[in-house]
Amino acid sequence: MILGSARAGEESLQIRLNTVGYLPGAEKKATIAVPCTNFTLIRVSDGSNVFSGTVTGPVLNEDTQEQLYTANFSAVHEPGQYRVEVPTVGQSSPFRIAADVYRDPFSTAMLGMYLWRCGTAVSATYHGQTFAHAACHTNDGWLDFVGGGHTQKDGTKGWHDAGDYNKYTVNAGLTVGNMLWAWEDFGPQIRKVRLNIPESGGPLPDFLAEIKWELDWVLTMQAPDGSAYHKLTTQRFGGFIMPEAETTPRYFTPAGTESTAFFVAMTAQASRAFGPYDKAYADRCLQAALRANEYLKQHPNFERPNQTNFRTGVYEIRTEINEASHRLNGIPNNRLWSRAELWETTGSPEVLKELEKNIVAVNAHVNDDFDWEEVKNLGLFRYAISERPGRDPAVVKLVLGKILAVADGIVQVGKRHGYGRTLGTTYGWGCNGSAARQTLLLMVADRLTRNEAKGRTTEYRAACMDTLNYLLGRNCYGRSFITGVGGHPPMNPHDRRSGADKIVDPWPGYLVGGPWPKATDWKDDQGDARTNEIAINWNAALIYAMAAFLQD
Repeated sequence: MILGSARAGEESLQIRLNTVGYLPGAEKKATIAVPCTNFTLIRVSDGSNVFSGTVTGPVLNEDTQEQLYTANFSAVHEPGQYRVEVPTVGQSSPFRIAADVYRDPFSTAMLGMYLWRCGTAVSATYHGQTFAHAACHTNDGWLDFVGGGHTQKDGTKGWHDAGDYNKYTVNAGLTVGNMLWAWEDFGPQIRKVRLNIPESGGPLPDFLAEIKWELDWVLTMQAPDGSAYHKLTTQRFGGFIMPEAETTPRYFTPAGTESTAFFVAMTAQASRAFGPYDKAYADRCLQAALRANEYLKQHPNFERPNQTNFRTGVYEIRTEINEASHRLNGIPNNRLWSRAELWETTGSPEVLKELEKNIVAVNAHVNDDFDWEEVKNLGLFRYAISERPGRDPAVVKLVLGKILAVADGIVQVGKRHGYGRTLGTTYGWGCNGSAARQTLLLMVADRLTRNEAKGRTTEYRAACMDTLNYLLGRNCYGRSFITGVGGHPPMNPHDRRSGADKIVDPWPGYLVGGPWPKATDWKDDQGDARTNEIAINWNAALIYAMAAFLQD
């Protein structure tokens, strides 16, 4: 993929690197897509040459069919703003080397979550522009399709799911789960980042307060029998209008065992996170999880929600092939995650027994690429790192071995790819989110081997950094994939607010889905939902990845 050459002194998208920057002690590489021999690192403040080197390569990159050269400037640790300059090619986007290099991008991704809030007015100023909408969807929602007649039930709050304004229990589960993992793993670093949301300064840490906005809605999705309604949406996707202008009726849809299992997992996990700050809320979450789990016990077989009257996001296993891959002895694998979180919260021997039975049934298979359709990874991770007593040593050994084997494979895939992409040549809907989500797997592996690493940066952490480098500009476009962040970010995401308001820039802080079916298929086009939509589950994965590297 050739984007055109540039003269020396001009910014060239053929010099591809992390356009936000690097931690001082991290590996620092730029990929160059045209023939070259040497490079220099220039300090932006005074134009001085602080480092010179010879590139390596060329090496053919399989998925883009480019001959790529690599400039390595890892020896530079001094904080500052820099550019890479390559004779006859040009210069890179500016970037920073600093310990706090991920603080602002993390805050911006969290700003994106706040701006996704439903049921309230939101407003935030970013880079001199104010992004705002009035209170929206305050009539959520109607019970017509769940046996309640034409009556309303409270379904307010929550986040708009993606480029549309609907709300889905399944995707909420993966999103909340990913963000609560970030809190568990990196809470002390996250607490230092003030998010400037309405709840800032209150009894809850800002990060948990933002998650609570989603959980408050999630709790309204529990039906009287303990199950969880599958979604709360319009019957058809709305147009590119502001959220307050979408007044089409929105309905609860029937529950299924899939959405109910997600509900159990996230509420059980939330009860642990909120316990130190709001015991009453934590207890409410746990009681909701236990009620939903009772429903699952009474409905052991997979039950699809009836979505006949809706043409909005499906979020369910839709094909016989997928259904087979998601089942263990007739039970979808998301129950493995729900049982893991419920056991971690309650310590129930009964739940542990069922969990270990599930793990053995799937031979502790770990997916190197996972999203909402396949979440058993989260249950395996929880089981692997748990400090609760009672686990079967043989099952523990099995799970740890599978996690580390897959993590090792991911590391090697990244090393072979010309841009360090840990997903290698795999592309699909939301693959940028999948790449970001791999960092959770890698950080679990890092934790499991931390004593062996003795405090050194492991290959797992280095692969996580490579993922961030890729998402922030070390890719075949030379561009950041996050709106408002880094060099040449997306300007036309598939996002109804960005398309409907009168602001030139898109709403900030959102990771776009990314290229597929080929590496070169991304289009910065509002109409291209396939590659340029935004979604809460992708943002949550990005938030986890950046939280891993928050430093002072």
